[in-house]
Amino acid sequence: MRAHPILALVLWLIPLAGFAADLCASDALDRRVCLPDPARRVVSLSPGTTELLFSAGAGASVLAVSAWSDYPPAARELPRVGDSTRLDLEAIVALQPDLVVAWTDGNSRAQLDRISALGIPVFWLAPRQFQAIASAVETLGILTGHAALARQRAAGFRRELESLRARFGDAPPVRVFYQVWGEPLMTVNGEELISKAIALCGGVNVFADSPRLVPRVSREAVIATDPQAILTAGRGGDGLASWRAFPGLAAVERGNLFALTPDLLQRPTLRMLDGTRELCQTLETARDRL
Repeated sequence: MRAHPILALVLWLIPLAGFAADLCASDALDRRVCLPDPARRVVSLSPGTTELLFSAGAGASVLAVSAWSDYPPAARELPRVGDSTRLDLEAIVALQPDLVVAWTDGNSRAQLDRISALGIPVFWLAPRQFQAIASAVETLGILTGHAALARQRAAGFRRELESLRARFGDAPPVRVFYQVWGEPLMTVNGEELISKAIALCGGVNVFADSPRLVPRVSREAVIATDPQAILTAGRGGDGLASWRAFPGLAAVERGNLFALTPDLLQRPTLRMLDGTRELCQTLETARDRL
């Protein structure tokens, strides 16, 4: 018995409808972005989004990036279309991208709304949790046609992170001051992802209760908390030596001043796993000295 032509057409369209639905995703601004086909011409507007796109398997589709996109090494060879303060909108439009990936903490919404108004899809990212990093990779994999590889890499990230959590989560606590910048002196509060990495490793961020995500603090305020370890991922140690002028600090007395590898913790990408692993091992060293 032959199927009715209309029924046959509906049955034929069902798989296509499912495929189209798979190319829709909600971004960090709760905007629904849908693509008719996997994106093959992508512009990345932050170092973090560049890393996440390459991790998702879409590196070959990235046409241009923002300033400071230096990882992976292949990203250094791509054309630049501006930085977090100023984008070259004409250059972006001239590339005829079918997807632009932006960062909520750095890119201008006003500028990118102009891009969206031209019919170019803009997808915003802002991972605030480890899970959000993995989800971002998976979502970018779907939007660029690399879903299987992206899922595999995200799963590996989650698995290794849980292994670290199981190993260090119940370790004796270490009071930590994390120095983002030396002048002015800046740190992170408990909502920032670096602080979540500290907690995963059994550390206690002494400024976790600060109302600002990246607060400025005084040297006197740090001294008052008497941290047992002072960490930074700034290049060149970013002023850690200056703390030696305060030998009464527990961190100084125990030799717990540590400069971590730059960029691994500063960018919420899959490399944050490496940064968290290094952080956990560093805090283990600090514990042994207490």
